[in-house]
Amino acid sequence: MFENLTLGPLPSLNALRAFEAMARTGRATLAAEELHVTHSAVSRQVKALEASLGVRLFTGPKHRLELTEAGRELLPHLTAAFDQIAGAVARVRGGAEDLHLAVNASVSVKWLIPRLSGFTETHQAVRLHLAELPSQATSHRGADAIVRIFPSSRLAEAGMTPFAPNHVGLVLSPSLAERHPDPLTAPRLGAVTHPQGWAIWAALAGVELRPRTEHPYAHLHFAVDAALAGLGAAIMPWLLVADYVEAGRLVAPLGFRRAESAFALLAAPGASKRGLDQFRAWLVAEGAKVPPAPLSAP
Repeated sequence: MFENLTLGPLPSLNALRAFEAMARTGRATLAAEELHVTHSAVSRQVKALEASLGVRLFTGPKHRLELTEAGRELLPHLTAAFDQIAGAVARVRGGAEDLHLAVNASVSVKWLIPRLSGFTETHQAVRLHLAELPSQATSHRGADAIVRIFPSSRLAEAGMTPFAPNHVGLVLSPSLAERHPDPLTAPRLGAVTHPQGWAIWAALAGVELRPRTEHPYAHLHFAVDAALAGLGAAIMPWLLVADYVEAGRLVAPLGFRRAESAFALLAAPGASKRGLDQFRAWLVAEGAKVPPAPLSAP
């Protein structure tokens, strides 16, 4: 029943690997480092693949290549296939690639860890190691990348991948909001790691804060839990409280304001791992799923 089925010869596996690595990393030199071959070998394999397929996969000058429509169509299928192969080989070998990440504690506890099963289930060849990133640190010894809030002035740096904008707003429990129609009269919660949170939000919202006692907690995620318990109002990034606001466990009567910062991943200089690329792509996709922040009136 299959006598008329003709698929034709598939391109060489090396050519497909070279294209996938070059398209994913954006540079032939990075692809060469990943595949442990020379820059010219990657270029030759990609050209051979283009000749075999009869289509161009890249366009533009050498220093700024972009994928063609055919290249964009081919890349995700090859990446998924090679990920499956890598996962299967790692399972047979009983090994995995180690990926070390240093993450701001509150981002880790309130946003990243609750979502990590989605990454680990689909990338079983990556063995993830999380370390706590001090609140003001922008590097961490031994980490392949760090994840934290960065000011907008740094988002164009090499190795930086923003995955969610930062909006900040005042949140409190529904029951506390009923007792304080003016949320600024509610007990004020703070975080030792972010002592300027209220002042930053007040400047963005154009609100003049009256002097009040602030109840400080060690971390933002502790302050989130205190707000959930009805102990006071807190200034929080939308990313950390979006799930609670969407579920009705917290309310934001004054809305959120866009801050001059964003949540981002910063890869360590020279860090180049397949697992890091996979985690970066997953992180961007997860960031895109965060619902838009309810903005306050201008």
